[in-house]
Amino acid sequence: MSLPRFGPHNDPGPDFAALLRLTGTGPETGSLGASAQHPQAPPEIPHGTTCVAVRYDSGVVMAGDRRATAGHLISNHRIEKVFPADRHSGVAIAGAAGPSAEMVRLFQLQLEHYEKVEGTPISLEGKANQLGQMVRANLPSAMQGLVVVPIFAGFDTAASRGRIFEYDVTGGRYEERDHAATGSGSLHADTVVKLGYRTSMARNAAVDLVLDALYVASDADSATGGPDPVRDVFPVVAVIDAGGYVRLDDAELRRRTERLLRRHRSRREGDEAGAS
Repeated sequence: MSLPRFGPHNDPGPDFAALLRLTGTGPETGSLGASAQHPQAPPEIPHGTTCVAVRYDSGVVMAGDRRATAGHLISNHRIEKVFPADRHSGVAIAGAAGPSAEMVRLFQLQLEHYEKVEGTPISLEGKANQLGQMVRANLPSAMQGLVVVPIFAGFDTAASRGRIFEYDVTGGRYEERDHAATGSGSLHADTVVKLGYRTSMARNAAVDLVLDALYVASDADSATGGPDPVRDVFPVVAVIDAGGYVRLDDAELRRRTERLLRRHRSRREGDEAGAS
């Protein structure tokens, strides 16, 4: 490999970042060793998007939409982004779909292995810390576009309450008091949750709130999929309480979604009648 040569008009001098860009070896080129004249664009990778978690009086509710996108293409209408971590906890993923799913499987395996070796489950705090280390280990891949940013939530059997943790790309772990959101539609979803959240809200109210949040996010963010009754595609919603992790079935989600759509339709018709 020969050393790169620069003319007087494009010499990066002591700027190392500029040198990487000119030689095509920076993370934004998507390919180490690409020439400056022929940079290689990174491949279009399926990404999962919006997930939310809300704490209610007896536990937590986690939900995620079902759309995966690769650039402007909808690559999957039925991807799952909410998974059980163990009996009393779950993880919701946003980011590059492949690394996200791999991280979840490894996380599940590590928690199962710890319980088999120690004879007791790891504490919820310990689970959150372990997931943070895994996110931190993914940082080199994240710098090349394979970002994974999860939400972790569960029922703390020692404290008898639900708890929610969110992360940044460096593995930083932050406990949220009442709710959290991640993904491209998180701004819109989080706004809905903030407006609708009430302290010590009941389970059914929390489920309806996360469905509403994802619906509004899908209306404003093209990467977030809305409910599709024609294809029987609804968000993945899981409830975690003292009884453990339970995923809601599609029949219940269809009933709740139809009620949600009727409510939005009535509100819109009322607004139009008031304006006329």
